Formats: sequence, C-alpha cells, structure tokens
Amino acid sequence: MTEPLQLPLQRFNHWLDRQPDAVWLRQPVAGIWHDFTWRQVDEQARRLASALLALGCLPGERVALLAKNCAEWFISDLATQHAGLVSVPLYPLQAPEQIAYVLQHAGCKLILVGKLDEPDKLAAGIGPHITRIAMPYPTMPAEHRWHELLAAHEPLAGSRQQRGDELLSILYTSGTTGQPKGVMLSAHAMAFSAAHATAEMGMTPQDQFFSYLPLSHAAERFLVEFNSLYCGAPVAFVESLETFASDLRRVRPTVFFSVPRLWTRFQQGVLEQLPAHKLERLLRIPLLGRLVARKVRAGLGLDRARILVSGAAAISTGLLDWYRRLGLTICEGYGMTEHFAYGCFNRPGQVRFGTVGRPMPHLQLRIDASGEILLRSETLMQGYYREPEKTAETLEGGWLHTGDRGQLDEAGYLRITGRVKDIFKTSKGKYVAPAPIEGEIAKSHWVEQVCLMGSNLDQPLALIELSPAARQQPQEVVGQALQAHLQALNERLAPHERISHFILVREAWTVDNGCMTPTMKIRRNVLEARYAGALAGLSASDAIVWEP
Repeated sequence: MTEPLQLPLQRFNHWLDRQPDAVWLRQPVAGIWHDFTWRQVDEQARRLASALLALGCLPGERVALLAKNCAEWFISDLATQHAGLVSVPLYPLQAPEQIAYVLQHAGCKLILVGKLDEPDKLAAGIGPHITRIAMPYPTMPAEHRWHELLAAHEPLAGSRQQRGDELLSILYTSGTTGQPKGVMLSAHAMAFSAAHATAEMGMTPQDQFFSYLPLSHAAERFLVEFNSLYCGAPVAFVESLETFASDLRRVRPTVFFSVPRLWTRFQQGVLEQLPAHKLERLLRIPLLGRLVARKVRAGLGLDRARILVSGAAAISTGLLDWYRRLGLTICEGYGMTEHFAYGCFNRPGQVRFGTVGRPMPHLQLRIDASGEILLRSETLMQGYYREPEKTAETLEGGWLHTGDRGQLDEAGYLRITGRVKDIFKTSKGKYVAPAPIEGEIAKSHWVEQVCLMGSNLDQPLALIELSPAARQQPQEVVGQALQAHLQALNERLAPHERISHFILVREAWTVDNGCMTPTMKIRRNVLEARYAGALAGLSASDAIVWEP
C-alpha cells in the first residue's frame, strides 16, 4: 500500500465521491432485500449523528450498540464517528449481568438496540437512566424509533476531521476468565489494519462480503465491516438463523469468514445429504468427483469464494483437508482484539495446514524465552479502559504480550501451541499443553468440542461434547469409534500426556449455560469446576465414560 493512510471517515468519503450510487449494504427483511447505496448510508448516518448530538451526547462520550448484524449497525457506527463519539459494541448473546457491567464500566448514557433473539431478557441489563434508540426491527421498548428519529433531524453538515490518535471504539473482550476488559482502539489502528489487509489480499469493489458473526467481535468488525469500507465492496447480511443457508446461496460471497464450530456444522449439513463413505467414493472418480465437488460448493453458497477464513479458535487439520478435497481451501488466521485482529494469516495459495500463517505486513512477531507470542505494530490498542495496571502488564516494553504460546517454522509460519495459563501440571509433576492434544481429539467427526484437563491428576482426561451426528448414533457405535481413536492417539503421545478417559458430556456447552463465551470459546475454568464431581470414582477399565 503506497497511498497515504485514510482514516475511516476519509475512506467513506472516498467511496462516496467515487461510487455514490453503488450498493454498499444489502439487508433482507421478511424475505425482501433492501439495498443501501453509499449516498443513502451517508444521509442516514448524518441524520443519526444530528439526533445523537441533539439528545445530549457530547464528543468523546460512549454510545453502546446492542444488535445482531444489520445495515443499521454499520450506519450507527458511522454516525457515532460523525458525531465524535466512541462506539461500545455489545454481544447479542451476552448475559444481562455482563451488559450491565459494560454499560456501567464504559459510562454509556445511550444505547442503540436492534435485532435480538431475547430482547426482554437482555433489557434487564440496561438501566432506566440509559436512553434507548430502536433500530427498525422487532426489539425491546425504546424512547426513540429509528425512522421517526431520523426524519426529525436534518443531516449533520460538514465533514469532521478525524485524528489518528482519537479513540474510535472500545471493544470489550468476551471474558473467558473474569470480567470483560475494554480494549481502546484508535482511528489510526483500525484504519491501518483494514488498509493493509485489503491491499495484501487484493480486495476490490468487485468482491462480496457476507456478515453474520457478531460485529461486536473484533474479527468480524475487522474482516467484514472495515475491510469492506476500505476496499469498497458490498456487504450482505443474513436475515435469521432459519434463512441463513438460503441467504448464503443467494449472496454467493467471494470473501467468507467463519469459526471452527460453524465450519464443522456446514460439513455435517453436507454429510446429512451425502453420507461420508459415498462422498469419498464419488470424489475419487476424476470427472465425477469434480462435478460433485462443484455441486457441494454451490449448495453451500461458496462457489464464488476466493478467500475463506477461519479464526477465533483452532480448527482441525482433518476438517481443513475435507474442505480442500471439495475445492475449498480455508485460510486459518490468528489475531486478538488488542490489535484489532491484525495478526498472522495463511494467504490464499500459500497455505500451511496446522499453522495460522505468516505475520501480516508491518507486524513484528517474536517468541520470548517462555514460548509466549509477542506482537508489535501500529494496530496495537491504546490500552484497557480504566485499567492502567493491566495495560502496563500486557503492553510491557511496547510489545503486546498475547498470553498465547507458539512456534515459528523455517518459513516464518506460526503454529499456536496453547495458552500460557492453560498449561497444567499433573500429580506426577509433568506439564501438559492441552491445545495440540485437543486438536488431535477433534479430528474425529464424532467430536463437536473438547476440553483437556488434568491439573493434579495422574493422567489427563478429556471432556467431549459429541457432534449432532454422534448423538443420532447408537452409543455402542460411537463408543467403539472413540475407543479406537483414543488408543491410536495415546500411542503417539508422550507417557505423561496419555489420556486416561474420554468423558462424553450430556449437555451441550453454550453461551447461556456459561460454558462458552459470546465468541464461541470454551471457558476452561467453568468446565473444570462443573465436571469436577465426574472425576470421582472413574473406573480404570472403562476409558469411555458417558455422563449419566
């Protein structure tokens, strides 16, 4: 990228001048698609900015966003920038108690609410002193409605000059342990990430994005919202979970981001229509195999996809290989909220399975003596909001201390080997890193999620949430398959790493029951506490244990 870095409002004005009547946002409502051009987005954002200022918001104050992905989410984000405010996105799956904590911690006086699955439940976390503006969807009660509010205010005039060092957004982490932390990201950091990513990936206005993962998560906001803003490509939204598959087939994105759990679900959907043994047999037939693979890609809606991304958690190499045989090469990447997800990435055509790729341009990476991954770039956060001690610890020496352990290979590809704090010590005094072993366990298509635990135990054991396909099979079939998988895995592990038991849990791990974060990461401390009782009285002869 050789041109001067444009800050977000500058970049929006660039496309407003160049392609004002091109469609940027596509929103389905009741099966009908509504298109928003750059000019229409600009007018709505400026009207909303006028309304926010008229409601008493002062420059620098924080405005919360609580909604599932939609065109109005983007418009609201732009409006806060026009008004000189700071956006604070909230996860639509967040517990009311965490919503209340974030609103209080960030000092939000106003919240924009939109499409939500359980609006009444989430409303309990929003105090009566906080003004609500409702986007034009069924949602919780609010003092102001979107269309009426915008109609009552003229578009904000002029063009506010953003500064690179101004605070643009506070992104609260999903809180795998303890309360969420507010990551402060500047206009320059967010612009730098998107400008260099779109240049590196060759993204253009001819690309097509599809937005469905929470925009409150740094990865979706970076990969979809900001990358589309910087490359000028349109974004289509999903209407609902029920219409997801048909919406995806209609949009046929060229850039598509998902997380490992959903990549697994997509695979399971294919195998429900075409059993694994039959699909494998067809793919081995040269001409027919290509036709079958093309049909599967079209059925998924990914027949035009040229950049497929997986992130947020580790994905098994077995799953990556399955997609590759269908002509879909998934590029695994690695990033954190603390540097706006601008980290390492497997570029298309340069993919090494089992790694998260090489550092993006202008990103420095090193592994310290303890094996921890340290990062430094212009995308680093300004710090954690109102937490100077945690900020100093995380940004010690000007480097982001990620808390992740990793290894670099001879070509500069990074392999994540686990979290620094996840490593546990068995009763024999031996240390075990769970992530690589969990990755091996997850290669079984009977496994949906896995958590290895073993602190102060003689040998590690694995908690396993079974896949939907496994739950439809007789216990005997699943048990025998997992027994063989465990035996083969233990033969490859060091003696102190060998797994004593697979405990097959009864209840799925979800955000609602506290076992998962809103970004679909497992909460190890919660799982370890929850299943501590299951460890008592385990039989040495039965390695596969079904939770009663």
